[in-house]
Amino acid sequence: MAAAAAVPGPGPGSGSGPAEAAAGPGGEEAAGAGPQCPGPARLARLPLARVKALVKADPDVTLASQEAVFVLARATELFVETIAKDAYVYAQQGKRKTLQRKDLDNAIEAIDEFAFLEGTLD
Repeated sequence: MAAAAAVPGPGPGSGSGPAEAAAGPGGEEAAGAGPQCPGPARLARLPLARVKALVKADPDVTLASQEAVFVLARATELFVETIAKDAYVYAQQGKRKTLQRKDLDNAIEAIDEFAFLEGTLD
């Protein structure tokens, strides 16, 4: 019986453990995966209480379910990730690693998906 508990497995840092398996491209950890989250996997990175407070700040909204708040938080995360990645391309063209406002402006002007944002940073 003791031999079953001592089954050799991949050691830490071998690249095939649960933390490494949850890593996305470039070694980034997937949302909610990793040792810093001891409880159930945290699927949203934005604080849901803050998102719910923002939703309730709209006078047209009377109730917001937790599921709706989660979906809004997750959609916001994906939107920010997408625009940041697209803006980063312009930062790289300028041989920079830090995003600047002009990188966001360039991404908004160049990519049709962001046309609804034109003029919002003025």
